[in-house]
Amino acid sequence: MELKVLSFGIAKDIIGDRMSSIYLEGTDASLADVRRHLLEEYPEFKSLTSLKFAVKEEYRADDFRLQDGEEVVLIPPVAGG
Repeated sequence: MELKVLSFGIAKDIIGDRMSSIYLEGTDASLADVRRHLLEEYPEFKSLTSLKFAVKEEYRADDFRLQDGEEVVLIPPVAGG
């Protein structure tokens, strides 16, 4: 399964690009699988206090099931003031 990944903030810095793709084995995957893949591929994600995902313009939980070709948005912790 191929997924498009759109990254912002520190997530973009960790991955090194705003748009990228990841490949997961099989045809059935969840956002938990994406999280696991990112932590294995980019250990720097372990240092983040949170990492949220959005799919189809809505925040989604880790158990959200994905379809091939879908776009996953990485939303890192945001500091404001």
